[in-house]
Amino acid sequence: MKPTPVAVEVCRGGLVESRHRVALAVAEPDGRLLHQLGDVKTPIYPRSSVKPIQAVSLLDTGAADAFEVTAEELALACASHGGEPMHVERVRAWLARIGLDEGALACGAHAPMHRPSARVLRAGGDGPTAVHNNCSGKHTGMLSTAIHLGEPTAGYLEPDHPVQRRIREVFEELSGERMAPPGVDGCGVPNWPMPLATLAVALAKLMERGETAERIFAAMRAHPELVAGTGRIDTALMQARPDIVSKGGAEGVHIAILPERRLALALKAEDGASRAADVALIAALDKLVGGDERLRSLGTAPVHSVAGRLVGEVRPTRGWPDA
Repeated sequence: MKPTPVAVEVCRGGLVESRHRVALAVAEPDGRLLHQLGDVKTPIYPRSSVKPIQAVSLLDTGAADAFEVTAEELALACASHGGEPMHVERVRAWLARIGLDEGALACGAHAPMHRPSARVLRAGGDGPTAVHNNCSGKHTGMLSTAIHLGEPTAGYLEPDHPVQRRIREVFEELSGERMAPPGVDGCGVPNWPMPLATLAVALAKLMERGETAERIFAAMRAHPELVAGTGRIDTALMQARPDIVSKGGAEGVHIAILPERRLALALKAEDGASRAADVALIAALDKLVGGDERLRSLGTAPVHSVAGRLVGEVRPTRGWPDA
């Protein structure tokens, strides 16, 4: 296996200030790896990049139909949202419809990731609650399945709870592998480790899940503003290219699914830098689709001084992802 290549460089003035290594795997639904770069065999935690897979049981159990879950709410079940009013209000309404309030969410509270929304909350003298957590939509989806099947909502984060067992079974079905013991994600749910190659294959095989996959992809593509939010790469990417499903995760993980091309991509910045993962993702997708100005417009990230002056950029290295 070749070393993970330097894929992204951070430039300030005329110098390259930092370099980031990014591993990449691209798979087809038959399990074949079409392309790989770097270490795609060492297990990683996919973090929130796998929310579209975690949402499968919301549909397969019948909970989504029983509670009349909308496409907007399904997008939120797959989201790492910014805690903007458009996110918070919809999650609260969904919770109320299944007979719960924010106290049922075990994800913990953090300030909205969307800074203007966080400032408004502070200015009003209010602190964040669990509904502001970027994972509150996913947790509401998990609680919906438990209530629909008559299962206890207490302990729904535990790996042996029926909610999490169903999710693990979906991972094992799609990956063709038995899941190793999980780590704990930032929001408290089990995060099942797997190599990038396995993650790409599981995402590619998700496309074979028929109506379930189609509904998940359609919801994310129709409502990209709910999957992430203002100024976020997943939202901007799916608005620019609605044929692509994109989902980032913590520690520099990012995935993309191209249903019409029957391809799935998974990558990870070795040092966990999301700024590197975002730029590498756009470069990889641009290569896969044969070049697109809509993607290239997102292909670099500016570096600003505190006063707002443009002083550099984050950009893909020359030749990546062909290295």
